[in-house]
Amino acid sequence: MTTRLSRVDLSARLGKREALERLEAAQQRLLRLRLLLGGQLGEGKLGPPLCVVFEGWDASGKGGAIKRLVAPLDPRHVRVSQFAAPTYDEKRHHFLKRFWAVLPGWGGMTVLDRSWYGRVLVERVEGFATKEQWGRAYQEIVEFERTITAEGMILIKFWMHVSPEEQLRRFNDRAADPLRTWKLTAEDWRNRDRREEYEAAIEDMLKKTDKKRARWHVVAGDNKAYARVAVLEQVCHTVEGRLSTGGYDLRDAD
Repeated sequence: MTTRLSRVDLSARLGKREALERLEAAQQRLLRLRLLLGGQLGEGKLGPPLCVVFEGWDASGKGGAIKRLVAPLDPRHVRVSQFAAPTYDEKRHHFLKRFWAVLPGWGGMTVLDRSWYGRVLVERVEGFATKEQWGRAYQEIVEFERTITAEGMILIKFWMHVSPEEQLRRFNDRAADPLRTWKLTAEDWRNRDRREEYEAAIEDMLKKTDKKRARWHVVAGDNKAYARVAVLEQVCHTVEGRLSTGGYDLRDAD
């Protein structure tokens, strides 16, 4: 059976010159859009909140894509939040609670390095959530995203996809580099051994939570240059499209 992941062309490549030119052009587009949303351009009115979510395989290039995404922006105008396993106290609450505090308000932008999708990915595969818990989480996530997008948020979701061969190459590169070994853990190796289980979970996630207001964009990540450009251009394209056709009203900055 053909799956969404299997349809991704992981051979996609960009030459260095083209990649650099397109990356710089997209960064300039994003900078202008960010200033517009933040009220620094135009009439000084705030645009809708922008939230960019990154999920993906270990060593799939999330960090590099995020770095290029925020590079042209004033650090005062964007927040990058990273999520790992929930703490003991966080486990005492509904799994979505810990994400509310970092969501952007009008005029704001947040980038999430992993997100609420952990409930239907690692927590599902590793048994940290019961089948009943992760089974109902799909609809809880859909309703959560419907709530925040109905209020005006532009929500963009990326799954960074790499082949098992490229992932192994990157793992070995990290293991051999004293300054990057911290990025490789025993858990990463264990997750590789359960790739088929994760692929099944990913396919369910894409199928059940890819909605018109919150689309999934699966990025071919074997070539880092291609992936970074694809992310930047998709963010710009989505924001421009939603501003031109979404019927958003800019709000007074005060």
